[in-house]
Amino acid sequence: MTLNSIGLDTIKTKQLAKDLNELLANFQIYYQNLRGIHWNIKGRSFFDLHVKFEELYTDANMKVDLIAERVLTLGVIPFHTFEDYSNLAKVPVGKNVSKDENAVRLIIDSLTELLKIERDILNASDEANDEGTNSMMSDFITEQEKTVWMMKAWLGETI
Repeated sequence: MTLNSIGLDTIKTKQLAKDLNELLANFQIYYQNLRGIHWNIKGRSFFDLHVKFEELYTDANMKVDLIAERVLTLGVIPFHTFEDYSNLAKVPVGKNVSKDENAVRLIIDSLTELLKIERDILNASDEANDEGTNSMMSDFITEQEKTVWMMKAWLGETI
């Protein structure tokens, strides 16, 4: 087994970076969705949701940066084109979403897809003894599970 300069198996590290690039692409789509619903939300929930969506896109923007920097830490170039993002997107693309319930549903559906990818990365990073990636995924998952719960509660649904 060959180790890189941070003590991780180079083969497992390359696969983790590939998986993180997939997550990065999906997070970029999620981020753009959040920007779109922030700009286009209409109705009686406008003031509350406009602020909430801004909070969520600010957080997503920070996570995009963290993911890209982790990819770089693992020795790989992070994806940075919309072509790459579109090709890897599993997160639904929200176009012209302005109704409050549709916007919240888009967030739930997006986070559900992100959580699947993050859980796979969490398992792979655990097997690779990559505590840096593992810790980041654990933090993301905990936060996003809570957001899904809150969004479902807003819709009057349970997990």
